[in-house]
Amino acid sequence: MIDNKCKINYNKKQSMYTKYINIQKGMGINVKLQIKAYGKINLGLDVIGKLPDGYHEVKMVMQTVGIYDELTFEKAQEGIMVTTDSPELPTDENNLIYKAAKLMQEKYRIRDGIRIHLQKNIPVAAGMAGGSTDAAAAMKGISRLFGLDVSLPELMRMGVEIGADVPYCVLGGTALAEGIGEKLTPLEPAPECYVLVAKPDINVSTKYVYEHLDLAGVEKHPDIDGMVEAIGVGSLQGILDRMENVLETVTIPAYPVIRDLKQRMRELGAVNSLMSGSGPTVFGIFLEKRAAQIAFDRLAQEKLAKQIFVTTFC
Repeated sequence: MIDNKCKINYNKKQSMYTKYINIQKGMGINVKLQIKAYGKINLGLDVIGKLPDGYHEVKMVMQTVGIYDELTFEKAQEGIMVTTDSPELPTDENNLIYKAAKLMQEKYRIRDGIRIHLQKNIPVAAGMAGGSTDAAAAMKGISRLFGLDVSLPELMRMGVEIGADVPYCVLGGTALAEGIGEKLTPLEPAPECYVLVAKPDINVSTKYVYEHLDLAGVEKHPDIDGMVEAIGVGSLQGILDRMENVLETVTIPAYPVIRDLKQRMRELGAVNSLMSGSGPTVFGIFLEKRAAQIAFDRLAQEKLAKQIFVTTFC
């Protein structure tokens, strides 16, 4: 699903992100809750070094985009049941939604069971935090379904137990992420533009990318501080000029289709293009919707990517 009107307001108890459906069930009412889980791209991604525990220290600008999964929640008699329309995903304890539900059950001593269905739209294993945003939505949904009223800061603290990107996915919007990705500084909303997102027909292992990253051989690191300043003054050009991802030093030699997609997007009118996260998804920034749509059509004809979207920043 694509949302081209992304206006986030997390201060509202119930917003465009949440929908309640009351279904007659016998003499009672079975309440279902639906939440949208939005994907992200990295406008800039740098790796500072390697920490003693083996994790990498990063510095990156994260940006929510209007491509989203949909999660539906309802209470059950016992246990946790996760279902999905995606054959690529597990539905047991290896699924991040399941892990988030289990964490919420244990933390808040929820005695009822939880049934969650995932409609998957964000590309899988794509560098768009699809699993992390589903986990974040799961925690929000369970909080609302059971009337727990858990604060966003608390959900973010819990989220890091599931994955480094989960706290950001709880927060959303435009943000500077540091540490292993859990230290977040909200930024001003990035200027409006149109985003062409394309995932080639390959999967890239995040573990592989970080294991093969040679920081000593990196000649130029992204100017993340400069990008943060550009966002602060509302300069889209300042952002575009600084779009870099140090992980491309690993992925492009291993998967040349990423380089080809970046180059093709620029040929089709993107002001700049970049790989998101550890890949393989590539995005291009366009100033006009029509230009982005024309590029979408050309990429679809040329079959350079398995999944293609035109969307906006949220």
